[in-house]
Formats: sequence, C-alpha cells, structure tokens
Amino acid sequence: MDSHTGAVVQDSPRPRVLVADDERVIADTLAIILRQNGFETATAYNGREAVEAARRWKPDLLVSDVMMPELTGIEAAIQIRLLIPECKVLLFSGQTETAAMLSDARLRGYDFEILQKPVHPTDLIDRLRML
Repeated sequence: MDSHTGAVVQDSPRPRVLVADDERVIADTLAIILRQNGFETATAYNGREAVEAARRWKPDLLVSDVMMPELTGIEAAIQIRLLIPECKVLLFSGQTETAAMLSDARLRGYDFEILQKPVHPTDLIDRLRML
C-alpha cells in the first residue's frame, strides 16, 4: 500500500489483453480463462469494436480471430499497432485462406503470430506469456 495515497500498489501489473472474436462465446470464454490466469481482459466482437476498444483501453496484447465481419483481425491488428506500437498481437484462425492475408500484412511490414483453431487454453496462455 502506498503510504501517501492509501492506494494498493501491485509490484507487477497484470497484462491487459483485448480478446476479439465475432463468435461471442469464444471471445467471452477466452477472456474468462485469461482472467483466471492473471490477465486483465476486455472483449470485442468484431474488428471495428476491437480498434475502438484498443483506442480507449490501451491493451498490452491483442488476441484476435482473423476472419471477422466489418474488419478482419489482421486489419484490426494493423490499426491497433498504429495506435499502440508496443501492443503484441496473437491471431488465431480455423480458415486456410488466412495465409494470403498474412502474407499481404508481412509485405506491409507487419509480422503477426498465428495459432490454428481450435486453440487449447494452455497453448494460448503459454504463447501469451512468451510474448
């Protein structure tokens, strides 16, 4: 506790993870699992929501599905990186056509890590801790 303000001081703040997936059950479930493992979380249910949430909340990490309506996870990740360059990004997808999208992002200077769906929670947590 800070003796001057009375506020509780944490030695190491919990990493802030923004979870984005258009399948609400997946986004909400991942957020719960991450909270139970020491992360602070927020959720977004499409790419545009993810960018707006990142603008307001300033996450340390973005975990996002690639294929989402309105704005893909890759486009959202690029916009978030422009807003918050230090934000780490971990994408996941069950779609094979994401390879071309990732290649295009690499040509634009963005190299994102990707996990294949279904993502096992232990694999996700291990990967996030490595980031």
